[in-house]
Amino acid sequence: MEPLIQVLEKTTSDDKNELQEALKYLNQAAETNLPEYVKILSDVLRHGSNSRVARMAAGIQLKNTLASNDAKVKVEYQRRWLTFPADTRAYIKTNVLEALGTEQTRPSSAAQCVAYIAVTELPVQQWPEVMERLVMNVTAVGATDGIKEATLEAIGYICQDIEPDVIANYSNNILTAIVHGMKSADPPTHDEHVRLAATHALLNSLEFTKQNFDRDTERHFIMQVVCEATQSTNTQIKVAALQCLVKIMSLYYQYMECYMGPALFAITLEAMKSDREEVALQGIEFWSNVCDEEVDLAIEASEAEEMGKPPERTSRFYAKGALQYLVPVLMETLCKQEETDDDDEWNPCKAAGVCIMLLATCVEDDIVQHVLPFVNENINNPNWNLRDAAIMAFGSVLEGPDPSKLRSVVEQAMPTLINALKDSSVAVRDTTAWTLGRVCELSPEAAVKEAYLSMLLEALVLSLKAEPRVAANVCWALSSLAEAAYEQADTNDLESEPPTYCLSQYFDALVNVLLDTTDRADGNHCNLRNAAYEALMELMKNSPQDCYSTVQRTTMIILTRLQQVLHMESQVQSASDRVQVNDIQSLLCATLQSVLRKVTKEDAPMISDAIMSALIQMFQSSAQGKSGGVQEDALLAVSTLVEVLGSGFLKYMDAFKHWLGMGLRNYEVLPVCSAAVGVTGDICRALNDKVEPYCDELMELLVQNLNNDQVNRTVKPAILAVFGDMALAIGPKFTKYLEIVLQMLRQASQAQVDRTDYDMVDYLNELRESCLDAYTGIVQGLKGDDDEHNPEVQMLGDHVPFIMSFVSNVAADDEKSDPVVASAAGLVGDLCSVFNVLMLPLVETEPISNLLLLGRRSKTNKTRTLATWATKEIRRIKNCLPNSVGSAGPGAAQTPITT
Repeated sequence: MEPLIQVLEKTTSDDKNELQEALKYLNQAAETNLPEYVKILSDVLRHGSNSRVARMAAGIQLKNTLASNDAKVKVEYQRRWLTFPADTRAYIKTNVLEALGTEQTRPSSAAQCVAYIAVTELPVQQWPEVMERLVMNVTAVGATDGIKEATLEAIGYICQDIEPDVIANYSNNILTAIVHGMKSADPPTHDEHVRLAATHALLNSLEFTKQNFDRDTERHFIMQVVCEATQSTNTQIKVAALQCLVKIMSLYYQYMECYMGPALFAITLEAMKSDREEVALQGIEFWSNVCDEEVDLAIEASEAEEMGKPPERTSRFYAKGALQYLVPVLMETLCKQEETDDDDEWNPCKAAGVCIMLLATCVEDDIVQHVLPFVNENINNPNWNLRDAAIMAFGSVLEGPDPSKLRSVVEQAMPTLINALKDSSVAVRDTTAWTLGRVCELSPEAAVKEAYLSMLLEALVLSLKAEPRVAANVCWALSSLAEAAYEQADTNDLESEPPTYCLSQYFDALVNVLLDTTDRADGNHCNLRNAAYEALMELMKNSPQDCYSTVQRTTMIILTRLQQVLHMESQVQSASDRVQVNDIQSLLCATLQSVLRKVTKEDAPMISDAIMSALIQMFQSSAQGKSGGVQEDALLAVSTLVEVLGSGFLKYMDAFKHWLGMGLRNYEVLPVCSAAVGVTGDICRALNDKVEPYCDELMELLVQNLNNDQVNRTVKPAILAVFGDMALAIGPKFTKYLEIVLQMLRQASQAQVDRTDYDMVDYLNELRESCLDAYTGIVQGLKGDDDEHNPEVQMLGDHVPFIMSFVSNVAADDEKSDPVVASAAGLVGDLCSVFNVLMLPLVETEPISNLLLLGRRSKTNKTRTLATWATKEIRRIKNCLPNSVGSAGPGAAQTPITT
């Protein structure tokens, strides 16, 4: 052990060579015999006679054999630990537990080791006694403060990293230990460090203590202890306790009514007024969370009303009740900004602005009367802090209240806001540019009003030359203005875009000044270059017919810039320059997509060769490891080119298929793989039957990805949808892939998810929609232009009962989405159009009838149309049915359909 202790002490050395030698020694020791190495590390950590540095380093090295920030590596480390001999693991666990409370450093290395072992073993039903031991460490008579603190740290780490259901059974014991550590007493029974560790542990444990919050007595006790901790004179304890209240409000809103009046309102309002930023932030965060919860509850109430049933939870309207007390404190906090505030630094002033926005969304019209007097009083105040706060407050309440009621107020404010873009304070100019962006986005009529438009544009263009933080917000304002102008334009019903709009006379100048802004030397500050390109994209996207010549010119400028950047790439030396070049490539690709979508079908082929050549060059560079981040952008640009060229993209397929295959194989980089799948679908839709020579290779890659567990699940629905696109494209020739594709669809359609996880329910709906769309594409593709007797489509006969069983399961699901209803109705209609009377036993069922009824009542036009059509198809085949033919019996749904 002695040589190892000497090496561990050198891991903190300032001498780089000594440090490298120490780390090399440790790596070799781990590679030689990892279980024995970890065992000796635990010995070093356990024995108090070893130096403080050696024990701390041993704990860190031991922890590093179990933990990693990389999720895959972490799983591998956990699997590796479980392969250690049982007696070795038992020895190590005893050592790390015995080390708790014996260290002279904070935070405890032993606590982290205990936690990482527990997080590894508890999910596989091992080391169950650890939680009892930890609880005993805290509650035992005579336990030292050091043991209590380190043990509570360990409990906190476990609760933070483990799945709640794994330790739900231990929640009572865990809470017992935590509350024991949090309780204040006179005289104190333990020091402040123990109380702080306990409060942090409670914060991490709140998600799995639902059963305790469900019981009144236990909940009252927990809330009492937390509220007491918020009154601590120790700022760290006070902040941690307030963080607990913030989280409790999100998790257990429905239980807070009896605490709000007597305690929570006063505690959090007092915290908001605190001179200590960390305390004030938690007070503001509490009310921001209240607003978030109550907005969600309002949505739930609205949805429940539409469905004719009472909501599961109801709002207590805390935000509305506290409004008159909260707004003055928030306004005062808004006035505490510094001229040199760092954009990335979160402070009470910024938190107050966000809280006002959330309040406006939550209480809607009620906030106006509380905020406007402050705005009117201070918007022209000689003190820049007050001017800035007034403009920020005005911009913050634009979303939520009824726009029609605010319109006159906004119009009256426009001259003052435009003038404020010339303010002597950079902070005021910055806030004003942001507020004008909000006006353009949320009150577009005021922004494009003829009386102010010219003056507004002049001020915005002038401000593009201002400091990067101001110019970036101006770019966003111009983005919102472009969209507002387009939406307000008069459009002939026969035309897809308006002939002109209010920005037409300024369009060319705006494009030029934004192009200049993208070239600013300080463009990498405050995200300015990105903001300028995004504004340029919005101008292109929202351009009318009379600006087309500028769109053409901009397309060539962007293409030329892309070619220049690609030429520069070979000369880049430093890593920072490489990042900047890659970022510019990505921005140019995105801008190219915007301009390409506006290029006419006639003009696109004239520039497509140059564009495709540049994109291929980008793929080549990324393959050589020079531009790893640009593959996705290049693929998305190809998607747009496919969309514009249609079948004309065929000329590039031989050159592009290699790079498309590389993207599909690159499943480890989700955005790239996802973009490649998207391009595959686009190509099938654009080339139709001309894509057939490439289908074998594409199908093989798609099926490989579906069967690969390492491919991110979010890609798989898109792959299933591509099957439908391919079937529609090549028609009856799809039969060669039919069996494998139907097998894939059968597996996917039987997927089940955790219904308590909303994200997984959304994923299930997406997966089912893709399955339904794939089946629809196959039915329509195999049917082709012929009638229902096409021999290829009859190959589906044996599979129709299963398909309809799947549709029935979807129909019976209360959590199905509207797009799923639309896709299911469309598939029912298609199957009826092919198999006619043979479908009656499968469609004349209660689930299918309810599905189509729901579809016909949908608010979405597409869903209503498809459900109505499917209903008419069923009625049609019933009318064709001879009187002598009756409905099939109960077992008919599993009978193959044959003709």
